[in-house]
Amino acid sequence: MSDKTSSKVWSSNYLFLLASIGSTVGLSNIWKFTYLAGENGGGAFVLIYLVSLVTMGIPILAAELMIGRRGGRSMVGTLETLSKKDGISKHWKTFGWVAMIGVFLILSFYCVIAGMTLDYTITSLFGELNNLNATSAVSYYNNMLASPVRLMLSQFVFIAATGWIVAKGVQEGLEKSTSWMTPALFVILVALVIYAMFAGDFSKGVRFLFNPDFSKITPKVALAAFGQAFFSLGIGVGVMLTYGAYMPKSSSILKSSIIISFSDGLAAILAGLAIFPIVFKYGLSSAEGPGLIFMTLPIAFGQMLGGGFIGALFFILLFFAALTSSISLLESIISHLEEEWKLSRMKITIYVSLLLWIVGLGSVFSFNIWANFTPLDMIKPLQGKTIFGLIDYFGSNLLMPMGGILMAVIAGWLISKEVSKGELQLKDNRLFLVWHFLIRFIAPAAVLLIFISNLVS
Repeated sequence: MSDKTSSKVWSSNYLFLLASIGSTVGLSNIWKFTYLAGENGGGAFVLIYLVSLVTMGIPILAAELMIGRRGGRSMVGTLETLSKKDGISKHWKTFGWVAMIGVFLILSFYCVIAGMTLDYTITSLFGELNNLNATSAVSYYNNMLASPVRLMLSQFVFIAATGWIVAKGVQEGLEKSTSWMTPALFVILVALVIYAMFAGDFSKGVRFLFNPDFSKITPKVALAAFGQAFFSLGIGVGVMLTYGAYMPKSSSILKSSIIISFSDGLAAILAGLAIFPIVFKYGLSSAEGPGLIFMTLPIAFGQMLGGGFIGALFFILLFFAALTSSISLLESIISHLEEEWKLSRMKITIYVSLLLWIVGLGSVFSFNIWANFTPLDMIKPLQGKTIFGLIDYFGSNLLMPMGGILMAVIAGWLISKEVSKGELQLKDNRLFLVWHFLIRFIAPAAVLLIFISNLVS
C-alpha cells in the first residue's frame, strides 16, 4: 500500500466516528432544527424526526458507507469500481459527477451562512451584541447582510479555514481537527443546556420538546421532520460515501451508522434544550423561523446575566458545527480531483477554495446588491429566487433527495444481497433482512415523498 493510499485511511474507528459525527452535526442540527421545531409544534415534530432517523436515516447512511467502503475511492471513482466489481452500469458515474458538482454548489452557499456565524462570534466576543432589543437586533442583522464586503470577508476566512484543514489530508487534517472540535461541540452544547436550566424556563422548554400534541401532526409537519432528518445527516451526495471509503474493514458499518445517527439526533435535541428555555424565559416567539438564531436569541443574550459571554459561546458552537461539516463537503470534492489531477493535494485545495469563494459571491450579493436579481422567473417554481435561493433549491430540494433515492437503489437493488451482507458484517440474518427491506422500500419511499413535496411547495 502506497503512502498516499495509506494516508487516506482512518487511524482508528474512534477517529472515524468523531469525523463522521462532526460531518453530520452542522448548522442544520442547531439552526434549522430549532426553527423547524418551533414552527411545527415542538414535540410532535421531534417525535417524527426521531422515528425518521431510525427508519430512513440509519438505513441510507449505512448504505452510503457500505458503497464507499466497497469502492474505496471518491464518489465518481467508487461508482467506476462498482461497475467492475458488481456489474452496475458504467453510466452511474454520471451520478457521481452530478453529485460532486452539487456538493460544490451547496458548499459555496454554506460557507456564506457559516461566515455569518463567524461574524457573530467575533462581534459577540467584542460585546457588540450586548443590550440589543427587538429593533436593534433586526437592524444589526440587516446591516450585516447589506454589507457585501463584510460578508465576503467572513466567507473568505471560513473557506480558508476549511481549505487549510482539508489540504493537510485525512490523518493530519480531518482527524486532528475533528478529534477536538467534535468533543468541544458537545461540551459547549451541554454547558449551554446547564446554563438554560438556571437562566431559562427549562420546564417549559422540556414540555415543548417532549410533550407531543398529536393534533399538530399533519402531513406538512411529518414531511418537515423527515426532511430535517435526511438533510441533517448529509446523505445522498457522496460526502459520507467518501468517509466510508476511508473506513478500515474492521469497523462495523451498521453500528457506526447507529452511533452517528444517534449523535446527530442528540445534538439537535441538546440544541433545542439550550435554546427554547431561553426563548420562553424572555417572552420571545419559538416560531420565529430562520431568524430565531440571528435575530431572536441575541435579544435574550442582551438581557441575561453574563449574556455577552453566553452569546459568544453559542456562536462559537455554531462556528465549530459549520466547520466540521464544511471540511467533509470539501473533502468529497478534493478526494476525486486527487484521482484525476497530477497535482498535490495542497494545490488542488487552493484552486478549489478560490473557485468556491468566487462562485459563493453570487450568494453574498443575493443579500444586497443583487437582492432583486431573480434570473429564472420564467419558471414558475423558481420565481422570485435569487442566486442564493436557486443554489439552495437545486442542492437541498432536488439533488440531495434524488441522491438519497439513488443510493438506496444501488445498495438495495444493484448490489447483491450476499455482497451487502458481507460488507455490513451482520451475523444476525434477521437484522440484515430488516435493513434490506428498509433500504429497498421504506427509506426510498420516504425520500421520494420529500422530493415530491419540495417540487410542489
